[in-house]
Formats: sequence, structure tokens, C-alpha cells
Amino acid sequence: MLTIHHNDQRGHSNYGWLNARYSFSFASWYDPRFLGVASLRVINEDIVSPQTGFARHSHDNMEILTYVLAGEISHEDSMGNKTTISAGECQLMSAGSGISHSEMNKHPSQALHLLQIWLYPNVRDTEPRYQQIQLTDNNSLTLIATPTDTAGSMHIKQDAEIYRLTLTTGQSQLLPASRKNGYLHIISGHAQVGNKHLTTGDALISEDEKTLTLEASTDIEALWFDLT
Repeated sequence: MLTIHHNDQRGHSNYGWLNARYSFSFASWYDPRFLGVASLRVINEDIVSPQTGFARHSHDNMEILTYVLAGEISHEDSMGNKTTISAGECQLMSAGSGISHSEMNKHPSQALHLLQIWLYPNVRDTEPRYQQIQLTDNNSLTLIATPTDTAGSMHIKQDAEIYRLTLTTGQSQLLPASRKNGYLHIISGHAQVGNKHLTTGDALISEDEKTLTLEASTDIEALWFDLT
């Protein structure tokens, strides 16, 4: 079964310093239709104004993936990490038994554009872990996170795989669908899967679909979640 989650069904909050779109219920926005898919709980598209950001705060028992689309994050956490995550890079924090961290946009004039993604882990209260990778521009399908230790990707504490897709107009890509559920989030561009047409901000929810081909109507960037 395939269901479109349209862009205009996403939640929206504008705090001045932060302009956010929520794929699933988050903060003060609640819609009982959109509470996540399988272990996938949060996809927030955030635009953070210059010289602002997320002050120190805490998490536990959550897999937190950040994908920077434009600008850069200045990151500090209770594990002792002090890093910069730039456009085209991904960060994965396994919060486990508990972490605190801050994510700031210290640039004097450039906005920070990112996707913040949370998944529930399949094991609780583990030792917190930090990972960071650079995504290449020359692959149509890139594995970002996997439950196994795989070179070039990050290790996620969940039976799920996360991919980034970049296709040019007319290209197609078979989506790796080895699990029961799938979620396709269109970051930019126009595409279709079967007779389902998708545009920027749309998503496609799949259940019990083993053969899914994404066709790019324009140049596109997307994320694919293969979920139990």
C-alpha cells in the first residue's frame, strides 16, 4: 500500500529565529494522523537564523540524525565533542542513557538549513555515541545509516537503513525495500513512484511493498527509510 503525505499536511512553526516544518507531530503541533512510521518518529525541516540556534538540552534513548542542507552547525556535547557539521554532512547521535548538546549557527549572515530526524532505538540505555560523515555528490544512492558496521556509513541502533538519493531528470532508482515499511521524503524536485506524483516536501509511505522504483521528473534529492 502506498500513501502520499503531502507537503501542505506538514506542521509549521515560526519562532523568529527558527522556521520549522514538521512531518510528524512535534512540540505544539499535533495531528493524530501523523505520529511517525514504524521506528521513525521525527523529520523536522529547520531554517535557523544567523547567530542563533538550539541551546544546550538533553535527550535519551533516541537515534538523532542531522543532515545539513546549507550553512553549518557548531556542535558541542557532553561526550566532549566539539565539531562543525557543514552542508553535505550528516551527524548521528545515539543518545542512549543520556546526552546533552547544543547546535548553533554561528555564521554572521548565512541561514542554516537542516533536516533533524529521530528514530526510536531497538535497545535502551546504551553508552552514548557520536558519528559524522561527508556525503559524496556523485552517487545516485548513498547509504547513510545501517544497523551493521559498514564502511562509509554510520551505525544506527535500530533495524532500519537510511539512504540519500540524488537523481537527474529522467533517471530512475529501485528503492531498497527489504523490510515491511518505507518512508520516502522529497527534499527538492519532482518525482513519481508508480502513479504517485511527489514534489518538494511531500513524502510517500509504503507498507508491504517490495518493488518500488523512483523516477525523477526533475533533478531531485530525497531520503529513503527502509523500516521494520
